[in-house]
Amino acid sequence: MSHQGKQLAGTAIRSAAFGFAATLVLAAGIQLNAQAIASHNSNAPVSYAADRLELQDRQNRVVLAGNVVISQAALTLRAGRTVVNYSDAGSLSIQRITATGGVTVTRGNERASGEVAVYDFNRRIITMAGNVRLNRGGDTLNGGRLTIDLQSGISSVDGSASGSSPVTGEPSVSTGGNGRVSGTFNVPD
Repeated sequence: MSHQGKQLAGTAIRSAAFGFAATLVLAAGIQLNAQAIASHNSNAPVSYAADRLELQDRQNRVVLAGNVVISQAALTLRAGRTVVNYSDAGSLSIQRITATGGVTVTRGNERASGEVAVYDFNRRIITMAGNVRLNRGGDTLNGGRLTIDLQSGISSVDGSASGSSPVTGEPSVSTGGNGRVSGTFNVPD
């Protein structure tokens, strides 16, 4: 190979390595998106609004239906229906929120969406399942299930949520996808 050919090959390898490194940095940026949600203050008061509210006092739960909006600090959850489980041991304490029907969770310019979301207040874990999509600016990450651990700040995306359940006793959600995590990243100039 000529000297000029070696230089071109070296330049091509460096460009490919830079492109790969840039992709990894951008993937880390999407992961930071989920981690930004993970930095959420889970001890802040919870506000809610819906078209309909049903108190099921014997089951210690509240069902919110129709254009449900639940906010806690800068985190907002929107869904068609939610079930809020609570305990009543002298004072009311939210245990879990289960949301269904076009669920979106937003914080600033970050957005996560899926078919089902469960916010377990005791474990401080948010789980979304079924065609999960994370958006941050022009970057996206798609998968079957997203788990955000608010305590550790660790988030993970699985390709498929089939056969798994975000909450014991809840029906499993099928992603309808190919069981892989995918995404799109904008590459800086």
